[in-house]
Amino acid sequence: MATRGLINVERRIAGAAKRSGRGPDDVTLLAVSKGRTDAAVTELYEAGQRVFGENRPQGLSQRLEADLPDDIEWHFVGNVQRRAIKVIAPSITLLHSLDRMSIADAWIRLEAPPPVLIEINIGEEPQKHGFAPADVHRVADHLAAGGVPVHGLMIIPPRERIADDARRWFVALRELRDTLVVEHPEAGDLSMGMTDDFEVAVEEGASIVRVGRAIFDPANDEDNGRSYED
Repeated sequence: MATRGLINVERRIAGAAKRSGRGPDDVTLLAVSKGRTDAAVTELYEAGQRVFGENRPQGLSQRLEADLPDDIEWHFVGNVQRRAIKVIAPSITLLHSLDRMSIADAWIRLEAPPPVLIEINIGEEPQKHGFAPADVHRVADHLAAGGVPVHGLMIIPPRERIADDARRWFVALRELRDTLVVEHPEAGDLSMGMTDDFEVAVEEGASIVRVGRAIFDPANDEDNGRSYED
């Protein structure tokens, strides 16, 4: 079933990329494997998927201890606690959720910090993590000065009942990124879009989409649960 879901999501990404004048290779599909079996991960790997995401340090550690292929690229997409940084950082290719200055400072103190995306609270919702849009340049400058590669921005937009209503948030992040790359040209990635809205995100410039349900549970991708990791 996961393979069927993967093929369908890849097809939808390709269609959305074409509508925006891009190719499917311009978008990285991050298969969010939190709570899924190692067998399901292996199934997707055998179907060609290489980039996977976990949202908890324990889950990431268990994946690394499992009998899974060594060339899987692991990303971390959940809220980061300082006590878990030493577990997370050596194991990942990219952190999607750098969401506050205390984590930025802790990441700077690492000997070889992996690249990060700055999480933006694009709707400035009080219950959500992330930096205010107005802070992005200050945070990027601070990280870069500390030797942390900043690869771009990430959002979880305000919840919308209709996928197309999230378009304004994706546009806002893209426009914010466009100002950031003037000073930080390596910060071009946009991690935005999940099961409910990834096609709209791709149409508006997403370079990474974080998809779980539509891959692993294609029959249930109308479920309304949303989080960092889909």
